[in-house]
Amino acid sequence: MIEFKKEVFKKALIAGIFSAFTIGILTVLTYKSMFGLFLAASFGSSMVLLFGFPESPFAQPRNVFFGHLVTALVGVIFVNFIPLPIYINIAIAVGVGIFFMIFLNVVHPPAGGNPVMVIIGSVSYEYLLFPIISGCFVIIILAILINKFILKKNYPLK
Repeated sequence: MIEFKKEVFKKALIAGIFSAFTIGILTVLTYKSMFGLFLAASFGSSMVLLFGFPESPFAQPRNVFFGHLVTALVGVIFVNFIPLPIYINIAIAVGVGIFFMIFLNVVHPPAGGNPVMVIIGSVSYEYLLFPIISGCFVIIILAILINKFILKKNYPLK
């Protein structure tokens, strides 16, 4: 039988609510404004860290921003300059993206999926600005405001 733990339930509920709120803001900006694209599938995974485990080094703003940027950039480079079959491009690009996140010390595990999205979508360099950079700014600002001022957590750590 599942043992109900009040503190785990509260943490899960808070993470779910603020994740939905943050993705909701990105969705409104994407579909109800003329500002551009703010949504990337990997941002949903980022919510797990930002609101469920904000104390993780992988959830810190530097890692969120540069992890997403580096891996999306790798994907765009592979789309535009590496003329290999897609099943090879995706695999190598994911590996290269992970290499650079670790090498540059900007690991954000949800960003590991960015090369997959970028290559499947055959996106251009504009994808780096909209949704990656713009979406990351919104996510990070909301994560800081929510974690620091509403939930009274020590976020960001650095």
